[in-house]
Amino acid sequence: MASNVEAWTLLSIALFTIIVRMAVRWKLVGPTSFQLDDYLMPLAGVCFILETVAAYLVGAKYDGLTNSFMTDEQRAALDPDSLEWSKREAGSKIQIIGWSLYVAILWLIKFSLAIFYSRLTTGLQHLPTRVRVAYVILGVTWIATQLSLLLSCQPFHAFWQITPNPGNFCQPTISRVYVLLTVILNITTDIYLLSIPLPLLWTVNIGLKRKIPLMALFSGAAFVIIAGIIRAATIMSNSPNGAVEGSKWACRETFVSIIVSNLPIIQPLIRRGFKKIGLSQLFSSSGKNSQSYPLSSHGLHTLTNRGDKKSKTNAAGPSHLQASAWGSDEHILAESEPSSKDITVVSETVVQSEPWAAQAASGAGHSTSPKEWNSRLSHR
Repeated sequence: MASNVEAWTLLSIALFTIIVRMAVRWKLVGPTSFQLDDYLMPLAGVCFILETVAAYLVGAKYDGLTNSFMTDEQRAALDPDSLEWSKREAGSKIQIIGWSLYVAILWLIKFSLAIFYSRLTTGLQHLPTRVRVAYVILGVTWIATQLSLLLSCQPFHAFWQITPNPGNFCQPTISRVYVLLTVILNITTDIYLLSIPLPLLWTVNIGLKRKIPLMALFSGAAFVIIAGIIRAATIMSNSPNGAVEGSKWACRETFVSIIVSNLPIIQPLIRRGFKKIGLSQLFSSSGKNSQSYPLSSHGLHTLTNRGDKKSKTNAAGPSHLQASAWGSDEHILAESEPSSKDITVVSETVVQSEPWAAQAASGAGHSTSPKEWNSRLSHR
């Protein structure tokens, strides 16, 4: 009973987090400017609902029974017309569905993160290319996981075969090929996705007090990796409770994945909450005081001054291209929306003389008074 309460509690928190994410994005950019990741994340939430239901059925309705954890003697002695036989068949089928949903959730979240990173890295040297490579890697690895499920056991109905022994590859609860391939590809893709934002976060010109919480937000995939390893170890331990424990850890891992992948997006809301309780220093930059301007994730807003001298950026701060990325519509590095404290713009106002003196020299016979000249300047 306690495990069921845990599963539904995790589901509720995860769905609430997705709703908060959608609300933040709605406020920041509006529904007409939603990106693909804003739709993939709710889809992952729907899959999480189905995964939780599948995990519940495995434990509550089918008593954790599958075609795994049986000796050859037990298989031969089991009556095909018995309730246990039907539970083992149904439990094995649910396990296949659960595996598919588990992978679908994780890879939907990975694609959502990659799309999110594509906005953050607009115009930043090699990083957009690395995001495009991430799309390819995620597509290939997702296909590999699906093929391993579909092709590792032939014929397919052997996945719920009880007698004779179908072999390890046809026992969905403990299939080594599926467990190992999934956990390896899951960890590999998470590490690659981590390599996109963290190097830039480390080099961006913000104070250490601000940098550490931000790096922690983007490093949440480390917890997903740990949960995935625990899940694989639990399944491979060959415990009779492997089906139930594996389903529990699948829900835990996907829960952690949903939470940590949404934290960078809802962090403006978290920042305001910390400020209300007097912990605003966790999100404050310790750099120089400077004037700041809002920037767009779709490109850098150019600031120009009319005059002989150009605007300059602080040499100690990020480049213009970095400013474009980290001044995105999520305001990841912004101390207060919608400005970004990390971009320092020093502007110089140059007063240009109007060629009214040349008119006088050309004999135009018209003299412009200071009052008239000020009026002309005000209309330029």
